[in-house]
Amino acid sequence: MKNFNHPDQFVNRHIGPDKKEILDMLHTIGVNTVDELIDETIPADIRLQKKLALSEPLSEYEFLTMLKDIAQKNKVFKSYIGMGYHPVITPSVIRRNILENPGWYTQYTPYQAEISQGRLEALLNFQTMIIDLTGMNIANASLLDEGTAAAEAMSMFYSLRKPGKTEAKTFFVSNDCFPQTIDVLKTRANPLGIDLLIGDHKNIQLDDKIYGILLQYPVDFGEAYDYKDLIEQAHKKNIFTIVASDLLSLTLLTPPGEFGADAVVGNTQRFGVPMGYGGPHAAYFATMDEFKRHIPGRIIGISVDSNGNPAYRMALQTREQHIRREKATSNICTSQVLLAIMAGMYAVYHGPHGLKAIAERIHKLAKLTDLALQRLGYNQLNKNYFDTLLIEFDDKTKDRAIAIRQMALSKDINFRYKDNRIGISINETTNFTDALEVIEIFAKAIDKSLSENEISKLAENIEINFDNHLRRNSSYLQHPVFNSYHSETEMLRYLKSLENKDLSLTHSMIPLGSCTMKLNATTEMIGITWEEFSGLHPFAPLDQAQGYTELFRELGRDLAEITGFKAISFQPNSGAQGEYTGLMVIRAYLKNKGEEYRNVVVIPSSAHGTNPASAVMAGMKVVIVNCDDKGNVDLNDLRKKVEENKKILAALLITYPSTHGVYEEKIREICSIIHENGGQVYMDGANMNAQVGLTNPAAIGADLCHINLHKTFCIPHGGGGPGMGPIGAASHLVPFLPNHCIINLGHEKGITAVASAPWGSAGILVISYAYIKMMGIEGLTYSSIISILNANYIKARLEPYFKVLYTGTRGRVAHELIFDMRNFKASAQIEVEDIAKRLMDYGFHSPTVSFPVHGTLMVEPTESESKKELDRFCDALISIRQEIKEIETGIADINDNVLRNAPHTVQNVVSDSWNHCYSREKAAFPAPFTKTNKFWPNVGRIDNAYGDRNLVCSCLPVRDYIETGIS
Repeated sequence: MKNFNHPDQFVNRHIGPDKKEILDMLHTIGVNTVDELIDETIPADIRLQKKLALSEPLSEYEFLTMLKDIAQKNKVFKSYIGMGYHPVITPSVIRRNILENPGWYTQYTPYQAEISQGRLEALLNFQTMIIDLTGMNIANASLLDEGTAAAEAMSMFYSLRKPGKTEAKTFFVSNDCFPQTIDVLKTRANPLGIDLLIGDHKNIQLDDKIYGILLQYPVDFGEAYDYKDLIEQAHKKNIFTIVASDLLSLTLLTPPGEFGADAVVGNTQRFGVPMGYGGPHAAYFATMDEFKRHIPGRIIGISVDSNGNPAYRMALQTREQHIRREKATSNICTSQVLLAIMAGMYAVYHGPHGLKAIAERIHKLAKLTDLALQRLGYNQLNKNYFDTLLIEFDDKTKDRAIAIRQMALSKDINFRYKDNRIGISINETTNFTDALEVIEIFAKAIDKSLSENEISKLAENIEINFDNHLRRNSSYLQHPVFNSYHSETEMLRYLKSLENKDLSLTHSMIPLGSCTMKLNATTEMIGITWEEFSGLHPFAPLDQAQGYTELFRELGRDLAEITGFKAISFQPNSGAQGEYTGLMVIRAYLKNKGEEYRNVVVIPSSAHGTNPASAVMAGMKVVIVNCDDKGNVDLNDLRKKVEENKKILAALLITYPSTHGVYEEKIREICSIIHENGGQVYMDGANMNAQVGLTNPAAIGADLCHINLHKTFCIPHGGGGPGMGPIGAASHLVPFLPNHCIINLGHEKGITAVASAPWGSAGILVISYAYIKMMGIEGLTYSSIISILNANYIKARLEPYFKVLYTGTRGRVAHELIFDMRNFKASAQIEVEDIAKRLMDYGFHSPTVSFPVHGTLMVEPTESESKKELDRFCDALISIRQEIKEIETGIADINDNVLRNAPHTVQNVVSDSWNHCYSREKAAFPAPFTKTNKFWPNVGRIDNAYGDRNLVCSCLPVRDYIETGIS
């Protein structure tokens, strides 16, 4: 009964403004109630007529009690399955101070580099680790998973085919690659016109049709092959070579860069990142310097700031999809920054000697197990291996394999079983006692035994003796950062020093438009580190994952109810991957109808850049539709473009509310035009935070959408990942949702996998599950309402000072709005970037700069910010407007002013030399609140052009910075 509900309801912790503040805000806006505001904002014909059928909200205590019951339904066995996923030991100093620390997980992608130096340095550490271990020249700052990384390499080299190979369309994949990687490659290859040839690399016939090859090192079942001769042969025929490699093994094995690989991809999961039933984990992508301007994803580089000091930044920004759009070769937006930081810090904490010792211990335990099994008479097939043994059984001995499986399960142990073989992958958590247990199972299966004393004697004679061509001789991780922080005290201080350089939600609101930087509540986050959720292998038997099964069912049902769709697929592990998946589902649906010739996707000009990039990756042709001067889709242009392409129209890809920050009044008519001409409607779910409980994709006429769980449903952005982009589909599209080659997902006509793991980054779904269960339908609806209220309050406060670019027909905005800053260029020589940098001096992260309209700021306050914080932000912008006016009127110098020189560092302010026309106080303490709680940017304004001209993307000795002019 409601009378006995706990008074401390989560909704009151999540929502920023209290009741009195809301009344004050409504007065400022000029309405009497929130209902009146919503009626003036959202078109009546798309409003939901009844409440969603969701459960009553739980208090935080009640939710955690329920979650513990669910977690205990998962059975965490000792896992020797391997296949790219391994149990790990996450150093507590990393778990507590990064993974569980909002100072690290609440930031966005570091577009404002001056206030992101901490995680940029951490990502540079990650890149250096990858470069050193793989033996390559350059690496990016992570990708979504190993399968995606391999697919990105396949696509990149397809676009870079060499002279004489421009007609080559075949990509060879060794059948020794992980099956989940091959599954993703099948999905990605087909729409691009790439022919996959899957076979035995030992017998491959390299011909003119092949442009690239993918090899696994060590292979799926553990053998480490010498690929040097094969790669030399490939290069003679202008064939690119890609090696997917176990990163930890490269501390002992010859790195692929040393035997000629053009690119190396893989996963860093075993560098201290829990399995999480499949993710999230940071994949890596390393390649040669000659391909640096084609590498997918983010790259962190070193430049200089306005004071001439080294500073970190995201390099090569022209690769971004919002610039290249349909010409982009990749739609990568979100990566896995938080997990990359963890993996990099794992290397920092252990150092080269520690990593090698961990790898040697794993290898020795594998060798010990191998020797013992051979003494028992088993046929172990692998000769050169790092951690994985492969035991073969014939028809006469297959009963032994059955007995081994039964005994192992009775002892809570998972091996890998494939046909007549058993795989055993040793990992960091395995100890001598575990090895004894494994050996005992195999011994009992044949009624034999080996005493602990006998096994101990075997252990005494173990040596690491890889064949010469496989043994690593080169050094790695020699930079001081990997050799300085090996005590917890030093590591803790290093992590804290980096954290202090970054502005996060622990400091102030982050009003990035189209990003939804809302509260990531502590209770939502708690479950991700519970062993029952974090310790499960993604390919463990389903009866060991009943807790996850329940969570998927409940969360899927709730998201289906919220979106109005029939079913949800959790496989896409980013928003951009959700777009791609949705378009591939539409493609499969049309093909099933015999309409595979439909290949045109209509996209409004205001769309996020990943939209056209995703469409091209899905084999579609992009037709851009103009927007009118009010920011809406130009209906006349839409009708014209649809009419021109009606026989080949596949879909409309549209964001709602629009990226311009308004609820388009004609959205249902827009969707009808598409349906009437044989197309499907895909709704980009980036702005779902302004829909939940008020309208939904099905109500506006969409057929499917992706849902940014890292926006609307509270998964933190992690500084640029992880994210989740599950898709919801109407009933006619459900049969075509993604399947998976390892786990049967039951989609009758489903496409092949889009991610390595069946449920994507399953380990963080508990966050969104918590948010929904603790908010309930009334709380979720109220959240949408307050997000709209907060945006309209900012509009009301700032409209006298800055032009609002787009509004609805009644002068309202959705949950975000765009301010036009272009007129200040003529009046004061002030660019929008100057305003963004000046906000740092006030302690704020800038709103989104120049997207979707150049020279503008897009502001999204979210529902989690209080009126007090909104007022602080508005006061800062109003103060900046006054500073611009001082330039316009001649009070301030047009060149030497607080905006053009922003941000100001503490070094600037305390320097003996101060040659500016304004005071130090005006520079550093422009508002009263900055005097009591000041966030200092760590560096001055960064020179982006210098960083691209002098690309440095790894840690180098200080002398090298001086030699290259970075000093």
